Amino acid sequence: MGTSMSETALKARGAAAPSGDANRWKALVFIALAQLMVVLDATIVNIALPSAQQDLGISDGNRQWVVTAYALAFGGLLLFGGRIADLWGRKRAFVLGLAGFAAASALGGAATSGSMMFGARALQGVFGALLAPAALSLLAVMFTDAKERAKAFGIYGAIAGGGGAVGLILGGFLTEYLDWRWTFFVNVPFAVVAAAGAYFVIREPEGGRNRSPLDIPGVVLSTLGLVSLVYGFTRAESDGWGDAVTVSMFVASAVLLVAFALVESRVKAPLLPLRVVTDRNRGGIYLSLGLAIIGMFGLFLFLTYYLQVVKGYTPVKTGFAFLPMVAGMITGSTQIGARLMTRVPARFLMGPGFLVAALGMLILTQLKIDSTYSTQLLPAMLLLGLGMGTAFMPAMSLATQGVQPRDAGVASAMVNTSQQVGGAIGTALLNTIAASATTSYITDHIGGAAARPQQELVKLQGMVHGYSTAIWFAVGILALASVIAFTFVNAGRPGSTPVASGEGVEDELPVPVVAH
Repeated sequence: MGTSMSETALKARGAAAPSGDANRWKALVFIALAQLMVVLDATIVNIALPSAQQDLGISDGNRQWVVTAYALAFGGLLLFGGRIADLWGRKRAFVLGLAGFAAASALGGAATSGSMMFGARALQGVFGALLAPAALSLLAVMFTDAKERAKAFGIYGAIAGGGGAVGLILGGFLTEYLDWRWTFFVNVPFAVVAAAGAYFVIREPEGGRNRSPLDIPGVVLSTLGLVSLVYGFTRAESDGWGDAVTVSMFVASAVLLVAFALVESRVKAPLLPLRVVTDRNRGGIYLSLGLAIIGMFGLFLFLTYYLQVVKGYTPVKTGFAFLPMVAGMITGSTQIGARLMTRVPARFLMGPGFLVAALGMLILTQLKIDSTYSTQLLPAMLLLGLGMGTAFMPAMSLATQGVQPRDAGVASAMVNTSQQVGGAIGTALLNTIAASATTSYITDHIGGAAARPQQELVKLQGMVHGYSTAIWFAVGILALASVIAFTFVNAGRPGSTPVASGEGVEDELPVPVVAH
């Protein structure tokens, strides 16, 4: 019995290896391009927002919907998108997601009113929710050899981490030298090239598709629960934590997600099989990644405002100021993470990686109005990038490693969900902390400033004090992510030790397959 099970597992792994080695790496180029498009879209629009708001006559109260409409659709539909990829086939879902994202981007670029813009952003979120898990699950089933997997996820992890900063640079250039509409139109060539390449190059492994009927109650409960959660945090940022709608959103989210978990434990073909999240390794990764993203999203926002408002940087110069972080992420992901992932257990990369990032954050807690870029921001950004790149890479790989092929899409969706929810929490929570500390500082110090220039100085000092206070919390959150990685993630290095999940032979780490 044991022998036949092992042989079955080996055959399954063998079937999962694409025949053409070169094809796999070509496919990675197009998957990475699509991932870059989705990630940079999260930040590229932020820089264009003031110009778009003015052109389209969007009120200050409604401008948040340019960001919120995308976040709600993307975050709310990720689990559904992941399961659709498992049902329809990952390649088909990937190409359809790209086509839809391109069309929605063209609609956003051509927007003539605020409502047209909000609709386009929501559509981008819908197709992004189909595209993102399909991309990650394609990598998971195409790269099963430990060393190849390490390289592939190193590249993917660097893009996932650094794409946001690339978006700031690209958004700055397009807004400053062309027009805000190009921050949308630029997605179209990205998507067309990635879709055409994927259609002709990607050879999805046979088998492993989930033929089970779609869990409609699970889709409804998870979508409404996640939308309520993301909207609750978005609302908290603008209207406060005690706002009646904010509180009701959190209560509704808790009720809906508990109901979702109960339904998933009882239905025959669940949208999210609980085996995917109850595994201690995957659960630990989803939690630690979500926490790390909380710190990262808040930091992007604070540093962008610090550089532009306090230091007077242009949008383009601000984008370039983030380049050391991108370089650190690429180095940490492709040189440290990818080289060591096959030699040491994931927790010995994730735990120290989050601690190095926390050290970078710690430097930023000392921000002052007259802080210099070269002595404070540069080393902090390098450490942040190195730490995050080193930690993200094995996390991305291990989150989809050992999962049954039929669950690859939904396991990938959970990675994206933890990041999306983490981003919403980070933006709302850290912004609230910063705003409260700023108000408190200004109230305490404004009385001693008689002249207007002195009052303006106190306001700037208050703003920087608010940022540094919030960054202290981010340091603690990253330290907690490190502790969770060390405590929960106990998988050995790929190909050596089974993941302790109790799912049987199907859930062992992939057996390395020699590509012919």
